[in-house]
Amino acid sequence: MDIDLKELNLDELKSLQKQVVKAIGDFEQRKRDEALNAAKAIASEHGYNLEDLMGDGPTKKSKSKAAPKYAHRENPALSWTGRGRKPAWVIEHLESGKSLDELLIK
Repeated sequence: MDIDLKELNLDELKSLQKQVVKAIGDFEQRKRDEALNAAKAIASEHGYNLEDLMGDGPTKKSKSKAAPKYAHRENPALSWTGRGRKPAWVIEHLESGKSLDELLIK
């Protein structure tokens, strides 16, 4: 394809430029679509969905409960992981001048 750009006026050059930009965008989109379809086909051959493999699918994240780190000395049913707000019994213990280390579960 030979185009003599020197023979085109400014409007024709700008029009050609717009057409080239659009053609490049269309070409790149086609190539992306082809690659995506090929990846989906390979994932399907192995019994998977591409979205699940890429992490875009629904995921369930279960939060594991932290093990208690501190326990009330008189009532062991009262415990605290050391995360979040301090329970009232921990605050009372600390306000009485005692150390948090005394409540550590050993």
